[in-house]
Amino acid sequence: MPEGHTIHRLAQDYAARFQGTAPRVTSPQGKFSDAAALLDRAELTATEAHGKHLFLRFRDADWVHIHLGLFGKVGFGDAPAPPPTDTVRLRLANDTSYVDLRGPTTCALITDTEKRAVHDRLGPDPLRDDADPDTAYRRISRSRTTIAALLMDQKIVAGVGNVYRAEVLFRHGIDPYRPGRDITPAEWQAIWADLVVLMHEGVRENRIDTVRPEHTPEAMGRPPRVDDHGGEVYVYRRATLPCHICGTEIRTAGLAARNLFWCPTCQRP
Repeated sequence: MPEGHTIHRLAQDYAARFQGTAPRVTSPQGKFSDAAALLDRAELTATEAHGKHLFLRFRDADWVHIHLGLFGKVGFGDAPAPPPTDTVRLRLANDTSYVDLRGPTTCALITDTEKRAVHDRLGPDPLRDDADPDTAYRRISRSRTTIAALLMDQKIVAGVGNVYRAEVLFRHGIDPYRPGRDITPAEWQAIWADLVVLMHEGVRENRIDTVRPEHTPEAMGRPPRVDDHGGEVYVYRRATLPCHICGTEIRTAGLAARNLFWCPTCQRP
């Protein structure tokens, strides 16, 4: 499932190609046809992201709510748009660009009130200017649940996925199994500030890189990471490989239906 930086990048990409235009709106698959007909040739006036949720505003208050889930894909292209396949849930097309949405968990036309309800059930997003990290810490500091599980709970922190979770805990030397209530205010402030920087970089570069300059392949004289996800990381999907810092074998285990990665030396209990 895409992490929050990808959704914020998509919001920027939709805006760059379609904001201020009145695109053709269609649903070749048919599952969004009624809503598409209402939006066809209406102006796209804003785009927004909160965590893993994407919002496209048409006119003044008609919002398309998109959640990609595990299988959703978005593909942009230049005009003229090719004939769509019957897997396209939502297509926008104007004189210069087109974009196809396939396989999302959610693609729905909603009101302002319904949109606010989505925001209200999400935690603060490190990529949003209105985020309040203290809101998240109040819940974390009262919880016996592991910090690794809490960081993945979208009701507590929105947008953090498996990669950022594993990497930020490594960067701060925190055992992923520590209960939330054992995380100090200073540790949380440092974690949050790091997420803000790392995730903004993820939006800019459209990939996740978490290693510090002194640990890049060039600085260490090591081969670059080869992985479908791209980006240089410390522990994510590096199980059984040596830690870049101490050489200890990276470990993995299941936690809350996701794979956890950590260094038992750099992240001592």
